[in-house]
Amino acid sequence: MTPLRLTWVQPEDLLGHELHQARQDGREPAAIAARWRAAGGPPAPLRAGASPHRASRYLRQLAEDLLDELADLPSALTDHEPTDLNRIKAQCPNWPTPVPSAGSRAAGAARVGADGTSPPPSSGTHPTPATYTQRLEAAWLGRAAGCLLGKPVEKLPLPAIRQLAEATGNWPLTTWFTARGVPEDLLTAHPWNRRSASTSLAENIDGMPEDDDLNYPLLNLLLLNRHGRDFTTTDVATLWLDELPAGRTFTAERIAYRNLLTGIDPPHTARHRNPFREWIGALIRADVHGWTNPGDPATAAEQAHRDATLTHTANGVYAAMFVAATIAEAAAAGESGTGASTGASASTGTGTGTHDIHHCLRTGLKVVPPNSRLAKAITHALQLTTDHHDFDTVVDELHATYADHHWVHAIPNTALLTAALTHADGDFTASICRAVSGGWDTDSNGATAGSIAGLLTGSPTALPDRWTAPLKNRLATSIADFNGIGFDTLAHLTLRETPHP
Repeated sequence: MTPLRLTWVQPEDLLGHELHQARQDGREPAAIAARWRAAGGPPAPLRAGASPHRASRYLRQLAEDLLDELADLPSALTDHEPTDLNRIKAQCPNWPTPVPSAGSRAAGAARVGADGTSPPPSSGTHPTPATYTQRLEAAWLGRAAGCLLGKPVEKLPLPAIRQLAEATGNWPLTTWFTARGVPEDLLTAHPWNRRSASTSLAENIDGMPEDDDLNYPLLNLLLLNRHGRDFTTTDVATLWLDELPAGRTFTAERIAYRNLLTGIDPPHTARHRNPFREWIGALIRADVHGWTNPGDPATAAEQAHRDATLTHTANGVYAAMFVAATIAEAAAAGESGTGASTGASASTGTGTGTHDIHHCLRTGLKVVPPNSRLAKAITHALQLTTDHHDFDTVVDELHATYADHHWVHAIPNTALLTAALTHADGDFTASICRAVSGGWDTDSNGATAGSIAGLLTGSPTALPDRWTAPLKNRLATSIADFNGIGFDTLAHLTLRETPHP
């Protein structure tokens, strides 16, 4: 019988990842690393979630002990990278001004109705419910399309992604990946992601398949519906235990889930034997916090913080706050054409945003501690897009800079996301294609880029048909009663959770 190798929880694998994390977050793990190597401990798996063979009982116990020792090591970066919200705010001199609260839904606060009554707040233009529903549908569709584009090449190294696309004349990337026309030896050397190949290539897409990048926005709709805007991190944990299958969690989320089941309370769930606490998981949960706070990036960031701290610390939390604030600012306007870009319409195959993506990203950066590694990575990405016209050169520079980071780590992925959105200058197709073509966590980066760029287009009809038609307005999921739901319905449900003054 083949033994079960459950991914992302084996102590002998966690130890290798924690040694990497310790070096990155300012600790000195050399002595502990030497003890692990001397005992015959393996390095962390490069791309898989678990090493192929179970460690001995001795090595497993040693790994658990060393994980605890690593957690006690002091960090030289602690002062610059807090996780506590008040300390984060204290380090952000340009923290956005919150929009006055309408009160929590649980306390009877009014919300925007699905029938289109009362507009949501905004720092600029006040979008009407009818038009905001259209923008939300475009954001949901954009998130799905970007995610689906990245699914077949998830986990593949950057050169493989480029070779697979080039083999079919799809480089620079402009449309779905396909296996048609790809030489057999290339597919043998670089096989598609095995879980996604049957549902995410141009020849077999039939609706949006299940993915954690879509599951978490669904969970956050449930979160706001059941607990209102004043939800706590414990509310997030309870909802997960009620509605999220454990097998649909990965990396930091799986660790936090395990910690909950062993009786550990939030926010310690994010820290206990969790080497993935600065990876991308919290970032992919941030969209709903931005969508439901148009024009209020401060509140969006605070909601994202309460969500993120179940599973993440420091830069992992900042990445979620950055995305939430960016989306909230992107949601604030769009109808007035403030900072408008111009470009081809959906009929010509691109899809262009009508609100300045550069302004939105700068707003998102306001909620990130300026001396943190994430702030420096975002700033670096922005500079690279200024210095280099060719996006492949930008990507190569990012990969050289963050070569020592795991492909799911939040810092390099947020930098790539920022570079892709900036370089695309509001264009939908360019945004998702640049995000995916940059490698690393391709489906997650494509999803977030698609969410932001889709929101900025203002309408689902502004998205090119080649991206939306294969989705068939149908999302597969194992979350609650959402399986088979349409993106138009999701837009209305999201609008219902968007309060007004």
